[in-house]
Amino acid sequence: MKFVDLNLQYQRYKKGIDAAIQRVLDHGQYICGPEVRELEGSLAEYVGVSHCIGSSSGTTALQIALMALEVERGDEVITTPFSFFATIEVIFLLGAKPVYVDIDPKTYNIDPKKIESALTEKTKVLMPVSLYGQPADFDSINAIAQRYHLPVIEDAAQSLGAMYKGRRSGGLTTIGCTSFFPSKPLGCYGDAGACFTNDPDLAKKMRRIINHGQMKRYHHVMMGLNGRIDTLQAAILLEKLKHLDEEIAMRQRVAAAYRKYLSSELSLPYIEPFNLSAYGQYTIQVDTRDKVQTLLKKSNIPTAVHYPKGLHQQPAFYPANGRFDHFPVTELVAERVLSLPFYPAMSENLVKEVADQVMQAVKTVSSGVLQGVC
Repeated sequence: MKFVDLNLQYQRYKKGIDAAIQRVLDHGQYICGPEVRELEGSLAEYVGVSHCIGSSSGTTALQIALMALEVERGDEVITTPFSFFATIEVIFLLGAKPVYVDIDPKTYNIDPKKIESALTEKTKVLMPVSLYGQPADFDSINAIAQRYHLPVIEDAAQSLGAMYKGRRSGGLTTIGCTSFFPSKPLGCYGDAGACFTNDPDLAKKMRRIINHGQMKRYHHVMMGLNGRIDTLQAAILLEKLKHLDEEIAMRQRVAAAYRKYLSSELSLPYIEPFNLSAYGQYTIQVDTRDKVQTLLKKSNIPTAVHYPKGLHQQPAFYPANGRFDHFPVTELVAERVLSLPFYPAMSENLVKEVADQVMQAVKTVSSGVLQGVC
């Protein structure tokens, strides 16, 4: 069994993907080829914004967004401690400081009620994450940002295709950033990402930043980086974008099957009634997670942990005094979350097999704990 079956998806769309790749090989414009602008236009229309800027990865997209908003040394960026390392990596690379706000225990997204108390005169940007494919509470977040005249970046690396109150993830804030890593809801066959905005000035800056700060060839008006999306990945994404809504609907069916076969006694994903999740992951909570995971591995059920510790606990940022800040909700869920096999074409029979093994593993571990043998 596979955790994510990318080959099965490729076989579904093989004819179109192969033809798209062949067109690039035929015209030979591997950098800034026509597929890049076509993809950017199609993605902007899909998300519902005026501008899309393709990038070389989701991480690069976040860095480009921060650079466009002129985040620099000494600035503070409000974000979540429960996300992938890239969320804060780009902040530190610019010499700025992430300021963490703990998460909502149901959605795992940043808790808007705790944001204002974290603001200081050095706060430059709010950067919430739409974790596991579900958008954060952006009406509340944007309201805070407007009161304090702050821009907002949505880290939508896992949530392209998701909806928040009828609007698409990526188009909910000043800048939205996403990833096209192969296992994402819209994935390519390498690394790529994109930034979305309705601000023409920010769009112009981001286009310059991804191309070494050039306004025109060999005329550099600002510091930038080599952050362009390559034409082959753009061509693949153009073809796969045609099927994204169908894939999102398939993800809903797989999630519904999991809800059907997993016991309600487990902590299953909670989706706000006004949200449509892209289900970048299907993540549950279990007691004695490591023991459950070990039993599932013995039954050939692959699982993953997204994420086993908070970003504030990462050894790259070990504090001089040896004492980490404390974010109790993040630390609790980090000990309990477990992501199950999940992909759009996953059959109901396969979902049932996984669910049955999960329930059996949980029962076995619970029994063992009660008997003192685990």
